[in-house]
Amino acid sequence: MARTIAAMTAQQGLFGAGGESSDPLDAVDAAQSPADATAPLSWRMRPRSLDEFVGHEAAVGPGTVLRQALESDQLPSLILWGPPGSGKTTLARIVATMTRSAFESVSAVSAGVADLRKIVERARERQRMQRRTLLFIDEIHRFNKAQQDAILPHVESGLVRLLGATTENPSFEVNAALLSRARVVRMEALGDDELRVLVRRALVDEERGLGRLHVQLTGDAESRLISLSGGDARVALDALELAAHGAHALPDGARVVDVEAIDGAMQHPSLLYDRAGDQHYWLISAMIKSVRGSDPDAAIYWVARMLEAGEDPMFVARRLVLSAAEDVGLADPHALPLAVAAQQAVHSIGMPEAFLPLAETAIYLAVAPKSNSAYRAYGAAIEDVRRTLHQPVPLHLRNAATGLGRSMGFGDGYRYAHDFDGGIVDQQHLPDSLAGRRYYEPTDRGVEARMGERLRAMRDELARRRGSSSGHS
Repeated sequence: MARTIAAMTAQQGLFGAGGESSDPLDAVDAAQSPADATAPLSWRMRPRSLDEFVGHEAAVGPGTVLRQALESDQLPSLILWGPPGSGKTTLARIVATMTRSAFESVSAVSAGVADLRKIVERARERQRMQRRTLLFIDEIHRFNKAQQDAILPHVESGLVRLLGATTENPSFEVNAALLSRARVVRMEALGDDELRVLVRRALVDEERGLGRLHVQLTGDAESRLISLSGGDARVALDALELAAHGAHALPDGARVVDVEAIDGAMQHPSLLYDRAGDQHYWLISAMIKSVRGSDPDAAIYWVARMLEAGEDPMFVARRLVLSAAEDVGLADPHALPLAVAAQQAVHSIGMPEAFLPLAETAIYLAVAPKSNSAYRAYGAAIEDVRRTLHQPVPLHLRNAATGLGRSMGFGDGYRYAHDFDGGIVDQQHLPDSLAGRRYYEPTDRGVEARMGERLRAMRDELARRRGSSSGHS
């Protein structure tokens, strides 16, 4: 349960998009004032302290290093990394309150270097009054290098302490120099049990929640709400509020919210996915590993999840082609042509029907016997290639198509395999320094098992011929 109640307010910003309170010195106090009754339920129910958090025990739970640092007012600069709705903004606000720092909030979507300079000037004024500044930059990954560099010296000097929030992997989106001066806190989406706690808390809270409406959420409706929320408490709570206000009041004043009401409030829930970000790579990785692990059920689940989220079906098809070559390989030589055919089919018919060849291929590859012998053979060969690039091609293997080549001995001694019994010839085909080297070792799975038997038979025959030739001489 490494998640947080703070998911409810992560996308709303503390003072609006890129804004701040009328008096920046009192920003934190303004953020902690009683919630506006007209604000969404997710905003009203936002946590006001770490004690109200649900989850994220590993990061900010009691006894953790970060929790102790906050409680002793020794906060380091932090980069909060997580999906939308995982509580980055709310955690930043609570941290600011705990450390008794002035809180400056900007959004990288709308702020620029000029805005950062103004914040730095105000931070210098506070520093003269022995007060610290905590700078929260929402969507920090949207700042370019120059903008990130503008704040770097002030983070390094301690003039401001940085709280950056990003949905993208900070290793790729945040400057290395800035990243080295901050601690990354990974924030995951909420789990079902954590969402359930938050939903039930909102139902009984009469001050900020729905307690005064006497909402009765059926068990099936609660499960439906949680399953459709995608780990985002903001989505869950705001949908719950919409469903509650749309429900008819019974004679006793109670409002019953059933599955139909939840479906109406949720409409078309969106899947958490970013075709250019981490979700793109995580989901395709899960699909490939499910195929490799011979789990057709998981493989088809990840294919469906990517397609439903809007992933390019050709991308999925290309990865299945690679999986056919790398993971199924020679254990089933039909796998690669099947995957290539699926790729061509997807290109021809497009979505939505393209899911059929992709589903068929994913299932086939998952069930097929597995061999990465070609992958391993190539990797072993590469090691020798890199240290023998200077090795000449043996003369008898060189092309002797020209008179000059023939005069230099190209092709001399070459033994034409079809002239020998079984098409098997005892001949050196590697550079001299690598003679006798073996890279390919077949598995005993699927078709490759028969290939292995043939290879062993050929090697035994060559050994017999060598022995016979040696004995004859």
